[in-house]
Amino acid sequence: MTGAKTQPPAEVVLFADGACSGNPGPGGWAYILRHPKSGKEREASGAEPQTTNNRMELTAVIRGLAALRRPTTVEVVTDSVYVGKGLSEWLPKWKANGWRRREGRHFKPVKNEDLWRELDQLLSRHTVRFTHIRGHSGHPENERCDALAVAAYQKFLPRQ
Repeated sequence: MTGAKTQPPAEVVLFADGACSGNPGPGGWAYILRHPKSGKEREASGAEPQTTNNRMELTAVIRGLAALRRPTTVEVVTDSVYVGKGLSEWLPKWKANGWRRREGRHFKPVKNEDLWRELDQLLSRHTVRFTHIRGHSGHPENERCDALAVAAYQKFLPRQ
């Protein structure tokens, strides 16, 4: 084969976590993006006054992927089974069914459809694989993301 070779996209690891005080309640999200070859890291977090844990888990992944400036191969590391199954199993079915999910013999709207659609757009730009880890099991990056997410929503808690 002749011609110029294109370089494969950079490999990064995205650690992501969401947290909520109540469900629904004040919630936070956080991510750490790591480029293993260079050792560079970037972290960010944010919060919403009234949300759910699943929305914060999704938001953490969305914000992390959105921070990437070019198409990238990404390993998403999260303790969220919801995000993992959504990425690897549910999303293709939801899209094929017009963003509806089967519940018994009926179809119902996909929960958090706005965020799943946003994530779907980002997935079209990046090559993503999912790795599930146990939450609160001492995984350093997951613990860091959890601490950042919890700290982010503190401003929405009532003062004692």
